[in-house]
Amino acid sequence: MLGLGSYQTAWTMLHKLRRAMVRPGRDRLAGDVEVDETYVGGHEQGVRGRETRRKAIVAIAVEIPGPRRFGRARLRRVPDVSADSLVGFVAEAVEPGSVVHTDGWRSYDALPSRGYMRKRTVLSATGDPAHVSMPAVHRVASLLKRWLLGTHQGAVRPEQLDYYLDEFTFRFNRRTSRSRGMLFYRLLEQAVVTDPVPYDVIARRR
Repeated sequence: MLGLGSYQTAWTMLHKLRRAMVRPGRDRLAGDVEVDETYVGGHEQGVRGRETRRKAIVAIAVEIPGPRRFGRARLRRVPDVSADSLVGFVAEAVEPGSVVHTDGWRSYDALPSRGYMRKRTVLSATGDPAHVSMPAVHRVASLLKRWLLGTHQGAVRPEQLDYYLDEFTFRFNRRTSRSRGMLFYRLLEQAVVTDPVPYDVIARRR
């Protein structure tokens, strides 16, 4: 439709826009917030629990404004499931004083020392599936994977994943907007104040 001469040009334009989808200084999540991790990267054999050899680990936080309601989300790739990585993600994504609902993973034990009220659910002890005990983060994880496989056919390289997460978050947090034109306008507003990024940087050639 735009008459672009190559796939590379279209790909580059999309990645430039993805870099504009995160507004600097955006508000952190607040109130009741579910937090968990998911793994992106296809099937992997020979690992147990939270172990992984080649998958990307994505931390997810979702506001819960009321029963059976999901608010805004935040997603970020983390290097591991240590306390430094996971509590660091929470500190970046969630306002102190919020109630953070997690599973029983020990890395979240440090949340109270960072000013959060932790609601801890040991999933193996509830007798319910994980998506019942913590529905918000599991719904978002499912939507993310379906979007990556369906829209992008799984052709997302690890070095580009962060920006696809930004796009997914941008779309998810505006899913109830009644003005699609205003979303486009807001994205253009953010694009004009975003630093230029050449193709070689986007493709990680340098």
